[in-house]
Amino acid sequence: MRYRPFGRTGLQVSELIFGGGWVGGILIHQDDATRRAALRLALEAGINWVDTAPSYGDGKSEEALGWLLQEVEPKPNLSTKVRLDVRALDDISGQVERSLEASLNRLRLGSVELFQLHNPIGPETADGRLGIEQILGQGGVADVFDRLREQGLTQFTGITALGDAGACREVVASGRFDSAQVYYNLLNPSAGQTMPPAWRGQSFEGLIGACRDHGVAVMNIRVLAAGVIATDQRHGRENPITDDAELATEGERARAAFARLGERYGTRAQTAIRFALANPGISGVLVGMAELAHLQEALAAAEMGPLPETALADLRELYAQNFGLA
Repeated sequence: MRYRPFGRTGLQVSELIFGGGWVGGILIHQDDATRRAALRLALEAGINWVDTAPSYGDGKSEEALGWLLQEVEPKPNLSTKVRLDVRALDDISGQVERSLEASLNRLRLGSVELFQLHNPIGPETADGRLGIEQILGQGGVADVFDRLREQGLTQFTGITALGDAGACREVVASGRFDSAQVYYNLLNPSAGQTMPPAWRGQSFEGLIGACRDHGVAVMNIRVLAAGVIATDQRHGRENPITDDAELATEGERARAAFARLGERYGTRAQTAIRFALANPGISGVLVGMAELAHLQEALAAAEMGPLPETALADLRELYAQNFGLA
């Protein structure tokens, strides 16, 4: 396992991050023996970060980690999140504090390494997005997070950089947060490169570069596009989180990509992970899994290393053609 700097924090994070989310769901949907085997395999392979959230299985992911982490030593870095109810923003502090307290109880921990805002971000609070003023203004999320840091409940703080890219860049540039979870994959790499005019998709407008410029660590989310990149088989937990990412369209894009790339770079999932690893601006690639074989597949991808330039060039040609789609 190779390691990368986690922004300006001084931490070194494994290139793969163990995802405890709903889509993969190994901590939520599997039996205890499989959960235990997955976490132990990940740690033995050198993965040193686990990411979770209260919303993953309505607390089940955190609860599973609560007992699993008691069995391992040394313990990995851990990150969890808070999602604010935007209808009750008169009590941002209370919402955040109650959420973290509940998470720590489920996790059986006194603190976490990283605490993150889970809401998508917008210029103003509307349509489910949390506005910049509620994040950076007096008494907003950043102020509350700073207080939690002072209390020793978290070492570092972060955001989920979804929603409006311009608003996300403004929050990143504020210097108030240490990390950002950024959407980036071989179907939509707009957070890491300038996309040609023909390409279609929600543009994240160089967010990875903005993070680099301000010393903010990048945790790469949705590297498999909720599984669409990895396979044409559907598991029912696909949940597109970007504009212009309908499952049927994403499936067509993925098939076009692998018609071009073939199996020269490993399985579809391995190719996708290696694509993300080719971007030096990413600190760690967050990988969700449903079964042990998926974790083994991801570890093998990390061992293979980043995709070569020839593969990246093939993909750039596809972007210029919008994957050959109308």
